Amino acid sequence: MGEKIKSKSGEVKLHFYGGAESVTGSNFVIEYDDKKIMVDCGLTQGAYYKNPKDDPNRQPFDYDPAGIDYLLVTHAHADHIGRIPKLVKDGFRGKIYSTPSTRDLTEIMFDDALSVVSNYAREHNVEPTYQKEDVELAMSLWQTIPYHQDFELTDRFSIYFKDAGHILGSAMIYLKDKKTDKNIVFTGDLGNTPTPLIRDTEKVDDANFLIMESVYGDRNHEGRAERKEKLKQTLNRIIDRKGTLLIPVFSLEKTQVLLHEMNDLIEGGEVPSVPVFFDSPLGIRLTEVYAKQFQNFNEKVQERIKRGDDIFDFPKLKKTYDRKESQSIHRTKGPKIIVASSGMSIGGRIMDHEKRYLEDPKNAILFIGYQVPGTLGRAIKEGNKSVKIDNKKVAIKAEIGVVNGYSSHKDSDNLLQFALDNEGIVEKVFVVLGESKSAMYLTQKIRDNSTINAVHPSDGETVVLY
Repeated sequence: MGEKIKSKSGEVKLHFYGGAESVTGSNFVIEYDDKKIMVDCGLTQGAYYKNPKDDPNRQPFDYDPAGIDYLLVTHAHADHIGRIPKLVKDGFRGKIYSTPSTRDLTEIMFDDALSVVSNYAREHNVEPTYQKEDVELAMSLWQTIPYHQDFELTDRFSIYFKDAGHILGSAMIYLKDKKTDKNIVFTGDLGNTPTPLIRDTEKVDDANFLIMESVYGDRNHEGRAERKEKLKQTLNRIIDRKGTLLIPVFSLEKTQVLLHEMNDLIEGGEVPSVPVFFDSPLGIRLTEVYAKQFQNFNEKVQERIKRGDDIFDFPKLKKTYDRKESQSIHRTKGPKIIVASSGMSIGGRIMDHEKRYLEDPKNAILFIGYQVPGTLGRAIKEGNKSVKIDNKKVAIKAEIGVVNGYSSHKDSDNLLQFALDNEGIVEKVFVVLGESKSAMYLTQKIRDNSTINAVHPSDGETVVLY
């Protein structure tokens, strides 16, 4: 167990416990007097750890979880919520706050993760990182706050959620200091506005301290029209040669956006109707939540749904729920499309399909999401001639495609503008949640284009804000 966090009376400190130097593992703590307010408690992602001792997610926290008073959650991606059950198991008993959609999505994410955690523990003969009762206790501590509603958290700080436009329910978190009238704003992940489904990222122009993401801090995305055209061309090319197209997807947001755009292309007659296998039980469940909470979509999509369009369904889409159904997909000859998780090929059914289809040059794999260094997805994307999947050497002869425009993160120019909106008010910008190269590039870009004091902190660093 890590040391208890200590602070001088009155001053406000910010602790960077995770995510300062990487895309994943988001974990920050604001501390003043005897209060500790945590923002996010996410998994470090990027590899499958054969030795449990090497898994950072199994390690003790760098603080006493029992000493944390509140946990504020930006959104339901695993790298922002994945360690919450362990936090509870290790003693956290404070209140958890998020938007209603984030809580609904998290409940499904945790339920799915339980089987992964249990299977890993059984395979390696170790204690599970957490168990069902820890998840149930975490959800019992969880309360929701709608967007745009001030909530008195402590005698000194209130909190306020703005729409981050990243995924359903994603929020930028304002910590409003009533004593000093200063705003501390955590962006979480910022959406690639405008998005096909959800509402735009709201403007922030009143942050005194801004803790902002930088996943794509050093590069810009393809345009939306270009990405849809690239998807259409890839689909038609593989269909014409009667191949199989694999699309590894993140179950949350990427899946829903992809289904929405495939719906447009197929129902609009731009792509022939061929079998499309939606091979992700988690993705299917999360898509059902999206469909029920369409009031959080942008106005254009809401109008389509009200007219009776099921934006996540189209002819020949087959949802495969159980393993037996998944294993029988190969009996359907090409052309066909398989949409499966995980998005970085570090588990899930996509790996079974990669073993089967990557060695045939008439097939293809299309990456539409970020691939963390060290993952199987990154190795395939970078053009390795062969990879190991479940101890089997697989020669990669299939076509490899990449469409960066599907990112649900802001790109470099838009991240810069987001920071510049606060020029003249913001005292310091902390650039986090990106690989070091990306974060450093954005930090320098902000400095070069403004008078803003931008810094790139390190994991384990503590700063006194005021």
